[in-house]
Amino acid sequence: MNPIENILQKFPLVILDGAMATELERHGCDLNDSLWSATILMENPELIKQVHTDYFTAGADCAITASYQATVEGFARRGLSEGEALILIQTSVQIALKARDEFWGKSENRSNRPKPLVAGSIGPYGAFLADGSEYRGDYTLTEDELMNFHRPRMKALIDAGADILACETIPCLMEARAIVRLLEEFPRTYAWISFSAKDGLHISDGTPVVECAEWLDKHDQVTAVGINCTRPQYISSLIKKVHSHTVKPIIVYPNLGEQYDAVTKTWHGASSEETYGDSTHHWYECGARLIGGCCRTKPENITTIAAWAR
Repeated sequence: MNPIENILQKFPLVILDGAMATELERHGCDLNDSLWSATILMENPELIKQVHTDYFTAGADCAITASYQATVEGFARRGLSEGEALILIQTSVQIALKARDEFWGKSENRSNRPKPLVAGSIGPYGAFLADGSEYRGDYTLTEDELMNFHRPRMKALIDAGADILACETIPCLMEARAIVRLLEEFPRTYAWISFSAKDGLHISDGTPVVECAEWLDKHDQVTAVGINCTRPQYISSLIKKVHSHTVKPIIVYPNLGEQYDAVTKTWHGASSEETYGDSTHHWYECGARLIGGCCRTKPENITTIAAWAR
């Protein structure tokens, strides 16, 4: 069964969680590393579990696993074998499932909300490169090579029991096509596809977002289409464009508006935190049905969504 459709038949909105890395840094982790939050899978998995629990408590209906930057190739750079890497990728799902089941096991947490999902995060090839190319999409790989890159992690996340796959921050349509073709090897699996965008009309590599929505609309295993890790000021326009070219639910989870420096791995510029809650309500009115936060957001931002959604 399509897990997103199941929730939206009973509830008006799927509330996503917020940033994992931001919370880990708030807890004292140093993530200035090519593996980013995936390093904590090795060093402090219990802290990842705590972050998932904090987001469930804040109101999230979905936990996105800490596997965005967890790849066989990335772990190999750190001296891990393929088997060790796959175990860590599966651990990201097991941590989230345990946090979800413990949270849902308490009756006071089951009122007026669906049982939360665990979404296995599949970050783009650019995240493995750790050079900011998930915001450019200027890859030299072919579609088949991208499929080969994503296959081991996708299989590991599915085998570990993820309810759905979160294919996120995708910067180019070619990579989305590769992921959807790969999904056909796992016919009982659903995924959402969310792109990074450069403005209110185009994804990061310059492809019109309407072209992406129109192509993805034809594929049944894609359960939602949208945008993440993009400045909030572009989201309303992007929702309307996507909505005009697909009947699938629209997913948005932008960052807080700051700009990322891929060299220093730091964020700069003004934040839209004070207006985030009002903005999420407006995105719902524009047509979004899965809403959360990406980089720099935290549990308090998710609470502002739950406040109007429930």
